[in-house]
Amino acid sequence: MIAATALCVAAATEASAQDGTIVLNEQLQLGDVFSHQTLNVVDAQDQVTVSTSAQGNSASGAVENGSVTVQSDQQMQGDAVATTDMTLGGDTDGLVTATTQAGGNYLAVSAYDADLTVDAAQSGAGLVSATSELGEDDARLLGGAVINASAISNTVALYGEGASVDGAIDQSSSATVRAYDRIETQYIPAEASVSSQAIINAVAVTSGQTSGQDLRIVQTSTGDFVEAESSANAGNAWDLTGRAHAAANQAVLYNEGGSVVVESSQDNTSFVRAAATTTAYDYGRAEAHARGAANELSVGNNDIYVEIDNNQINSGGVAVTATFSGTNGYDAYVGADAVGNSVTGYACSECEGYLEARNSQTNSGDVSATASTTVAGSGRAAITGANAVGNSATFHVSRPSH
Repeated sequence: MIAATALCVAAATEASAQDGTIVLNEQLQLGDVFSHQTLNVVDAQDQVTVSTSAQGNSASGAVENGSVTVQSDQQMQGDAVATTDMTLGGDTDGLVTATTQAGGNYLAVSAYDADLTVDAAQSGAGLVSATSELGEDDARLLGGAVINASAISNTVALYGEGASVDGAIDQSSSATVRAYDRIETQYIPAEASVSSQAIINAVAVTSGQTSGQDLRIVQTSTGDFVEAESSANAGNAWDLTGRAHAAANQAVLYNEGGSVVVESSQDNTSFVRAAATTTAYDYGRAEAHARGAANELSVGNNDIYVEIDNNQINSGGVAVTATFSGTNGYDAYVGADAVGNSVTGYACSECEGYLEARNSQTNSGDVSATASTTVAGSGRAAITGANAVGNSATFHVSRPSH
């Protein structure tokens, strides 16, 4: 039995903190951070797992049965580049997993039955790039594959259980952000997915078990561009998917068991590009899906009260393409979604929820979505869609599944 497993991590500055009253964090990274690995394996009889990461500044903390105030200032001025190159010859019997991540600034704080107050500032510049490539014309991935590439300039992730999550987050970046992944194979008789994600500024807040949120979020993107591209290719594939997601500013908030109050301001001048390509001569199920957004805000509460004050300005272009090409097969799914400014807010419908929203959206950038599907021989079904929207606002007193 042969198993090939590789792990490579590069972090310039890292700090961690446990339960405390006040945490003061200042991180400045001026130099570049690079992580690269090459994997060459023939006829692997078990799994092949590869992980590559390059991170500029990283800080994490947690509090339980108490309270903590986190004041954090992170600045990333150099490049963060992570690259994974794989050559898999012959038959690979196990699942192939490749995860490549590049990040500028990262802050994560969790609270359990506690009060969490955050005052976070992040600024980024330079290049943030993640690349995963698997190429060999005679490669046979018998166990399937999961190939991911993720590049994010600024990230704030907050989590709470029975917690109060309050504070302010200010993210700004002039970085160029790029995520790219690709596979070239002969035969995949299993599920295989290739996914890329590129985001300039990202905020994710999740809280439950009787929690509440009160947050002020400011996100500004001024870089040249942010792009995510995925390319999934096989001679014969049973279930093959290529997905790409690119966003300049993104904030996603979800809560259960209390109120959510958020004031959000997002401003983007960067060009946003997302492209997904899937090709297979013979295929069972094939999918290509790409989504691009300049500014995105989602606020959801599985409880009564939601208050949103949203302001979004976009002058950068958004271009999204999704492409599938095959000869003989069954089902092909192709989708391209592009939006300049998007806001979604919802509260619980089963508990007589209340939602109050003030919304201002201005988009002056071009927004385009293109889906292309080619079946040269015979196929059973082709389901395609292309959607481009300048400004999108959705508010409802229900959960998205209802």
